[in-house]
Parts: sequence; C-alpha cells; structure tokens
Amino acid sequence: MGEGIAIKSLLIDLDGTLYHGKRMIKGADLFISRLRSEQIPYAYVTNNASRTPESVAEHLVRMGIEAVSHEVYTSALAAAQYVAQQSPGAHVYCIGETGLREALMGAGLQLVQDHPDYVVQGIDRQFTYETLAAAMRWIREGATFILTNPDLQLPSDDGLTPGAGTIGAAIEAASQVKPVVIGKPSSVLMNYALNRLNIRADEALVVGDNMLTDIAAGAAAGCKTVLILSGVTTRANLDEHIRAVGVKPDLMFENLEELQGWMKEELKS
Repeated sequence: MGEGIAIKSLLIDLDGTLYHGKRMIKGADLFISRLRSEQIPYAYVTNNASRTPESVAEHLVRMGIEAVSHEVYTSALAAAQYVAQQSPGAHVYCIGETGLREALMGAGLQLVQDHPDYVVQGIDRQFTYETLAAAMRWIREGATFILTNPDLQLPSDDGLTPGAGTIGAAIEAASQVKPVVIGKPSSVLMNYALNRLNIRADEALVVGDNMLTDIAAGAAAGCKTVLILSGVTTRANLDEHIRAVGVKPDLMFENLEELQGWMKEELKS
C-alpha cells in the first residue's frame, strides 16, 4: 500500500485529525512543522462554515499548531465562490454565522431578506422556525438551495450537538428540494482547495480521520487519501465505513507520527 504515491501537497482535515475540540492531537504540531521545513505545500480544509479563516488559524495557533489564514479553506469560502461563479453579484438569503456571511460578502454577493436567487445555509445556532419558513418559501419560489456541509452532528465540550446537515434536513423536508452540497463528502470543497493551491488532483494527498467525509471527498475529487485512526473512523467501524462509501483509503495510519515516518522514507527515495 502506498506504491506510486508522490508527496507534492497535502489537504489536511482539522477536527479529529489535528485536534479534538480545544485539545491538540499528539504530534500535530510536529507534523505541520515538518511540512513547513520540507516546504511541502499544504492547506487546512474544513467543513466548518461558522468561523472565518482568521478565526480557524487563531484556534490552531492557540493549541501550538502553526497556521495563517491563507492556509485555511472552509466550506463557507467554497460555497461563496461556487455561487459567485454561477451568478456574480447574486442576491443571497444567508442562514449561518460570521464565517459564512463574511465569505459571501467577500465574494461580492448581496445578502438580502426577500426574494433571493440563492438560499445558502450553514450551521446557525440562532436558527428559528421563522427562518425555516422563509427558507422554505424562497426555495419553493425558485431560489437555489446551497448547503455548506452535510454534517448532522458536531462534537462540543458538552457532547454532540446538531450540525449544519440537521438544519439542512429540516429545510429539505419543508421545501421538498435537495440542496447542492459543497463540503465533504462532496468533491466541490476539495476542487476549490486544489484550484487555490494550483495543483492537480493526482498531486494531492488528502489526510483525514473520517471515511464518510474526508476520504470519500478526496476519492470523489480524484486525490490519493490517507486515513488517520484518530477520530471518527476506528478499526472497529472501518469495514462498515468502507462499505458505506464504497472506497478504501490509499494509506492508513494509527496516528500522525506514523504518517510522518512514512513521509520521511518517501522523501529519501
């Protein structure tokens, strides 16, 4: 396993791969430092649509992991670019938090409350019945429904909480319209990251802890994939997850230290 895989760039998941909540996973800081010292291009690729890239980078730095905002690619940024490319300056009804609102405005889109061209939805911890009713109305009247990421549950300090996908499921049920999904396991976010790094899919290694999102998205985009058994996918549920997505990771390691050891040998050859 691993033959023919060249290390040219890495697309790295965050939660479950580099940290759990506010706690860094052992070896994450050394792994990123090694990439920098070897000058291997990489990006942090996250389904999180609530934070700005600046906020994500600050979160990493607080844990001791080197990061700057331009290395962070979020599903909010990819969603904003997706809409802006289809309809420059479009009117958007935004259901989300700071990261999504700033991404949409930064892409030149106009945030409106009435008669939007698009309903773009991410995690929104202030979501209300009135918001659901408005989204249903605009989508049924012809607005395109965009979902930043389909995560049904999110880890928190108090256990699992509802994710953007749970809100999206409510809007889909009400409107009877399926959304265009941007984040993992969709390939849209990965393709956004590849374009930003200006690399081909066959030059990228996707690193993540979740077969159902990270590895599925990497495979869908045509990238090689590395599963780290530090988060959602474990040895206990691995076969079930492989069956669910219909793909296998190209490489699999217990932790980042093992991945770093493999990369060290590859760089020698």
